Amino acid sequence: MTVATNGPATPGAEVAGLGNRLVVAGAALTWRELAEPALPSPGAVLAYGSADALAAARHHATYGTELLLTSAGRVDRAMRDELRGAGFTVTELAAGEARAVAPERERPAEPGRLWLLTSGSTGRPKRVGHTLDSLTTVRGGQPERTWLCPYAPGTYAWWQVVTLSLTQPGQHLVVVDPDELDDWPALAAAHGVDAVSGTPTFWRRTLHRDGAALARVPLRQLTLGGEPVDQAVLDRLREVFPAARISWIYASSEVGASIVVHDGRAGFPVEWLDRATPGRPTLSVDGEELVVTSPHHGAGLDGPVRTGDRVQVVDGRVLITGRLDSDEINVGGSKVSAGLVRDVLSAHPQVAWARVTGRRAPLLGRMVVAEVVPAAGPAPEEAALVRWCADRLPDHAVPRRVRLLPEIPVKETLKSDV
Repeated sequence: MTVATNGPATPGAEVAGLGNRLVVAGAALTWRELAEPALPSPGAVLAYGSADALAAARHHATYGTELLLTSAGRVDRAMRDELRGAGFTVTELAAGEARAVAPERERPAEPGRLWLLTSGSTGRPKRVGHTLDSLTTVRGGQPERTWLCPYAPGTYAWWQVVTLSLTQPGQHLVVVDPDELDDWPALAAAHGVDAVSGTPTFWRRTLHRDGAALARVPLRQLTLGGEPVDQAVLDRLREVFPAARISWIYASSEVGASIVVHDGRAGFPVEWLDRATPGRPTLSVDGEELVVTSPHHGAGLDGPVRTGDRVQVVDGRVLITGRLDSDEINVGGSKVSAGLVRDVLSAHPQVAWARVTGRRAPLLGRMVVAEVVPAAGPAPEEAALVRWCADRLPDHAVPRRVRLLPEIPVKETLKSDV
């Protein structure tokens, strides 16, 4: 039965991080001081702001409600109908005010269940079941940190930062809403942020827009994830923050946080493949696809999971180059990895960002083309970028057209669909 749950706490309701500081929507408070709406269970909460999303997350941690949490902008009418058909009360939560629409059918709530919507990059978003425990992958003692969270509410990356703050004392949180994204370095510096998690596009965009402002943030931990991570962005961040720890993480709603690399290099050592360690994910490759067996998997996804991500082994490192269905370009019968061409372009000193795709061409069927956002200073000429690629790639992989863009494109997910 669908019920509002602000009643007695569940047995696991001792939430260790409730005293941690939060900065959200211009207000400074703690987790404990968040407004507490009455939320139904099972419920799908569509949050219109970060404060509402955090309040829903804390409510779940305290009361064990069955919850699907996402930003309102990610859910269209068809998805709302789908959720109601699956027994969820759909609640729009804005400035602490809740407006609920009853489900099409009543069903018992599943205590402790959290649902995530996948990104939908390969089709319609799917629901993946988790618990607060399966989303909490950092368990050991941590040095005190103030984290910046720029992610859209309810995404796997958002939950990774939120669970860290909820479950670990001393892990404070500064949340950036979309209208604050362009000026986040100033906000971070003002509130003592020393740790930031973001996608490679998020970091490239910040470096491109105002690298000097970024350098004024006293960062000790930088984390990248959500997209392929190339050596160029790691090197550029290292130049700005020579003493910080720079990590990249491979994670998804389906298999959880599965790869964590701290050595400053793109990819992971080939020796990690097929290495079975109790309590840790096992990584393998089938053809060119990454396969993960993870203890942090979503509900019903135990055992080997085909990720749909393409990998290549280069100089002893396993590089994740992109999605299988979009990374490969067939040029006259020869395979080209769009991700590897993108990495070559991104390594050019006058390139801040690049996207590589295939375009129809006579005789060859497809040819390689690229879009590039120039770094600060004189923009590179198309011919110079083509020569740069020709010196580093086989002829069939060299872009035949390069178009310059004025700004790095970014979606609500902080990705640019490279």
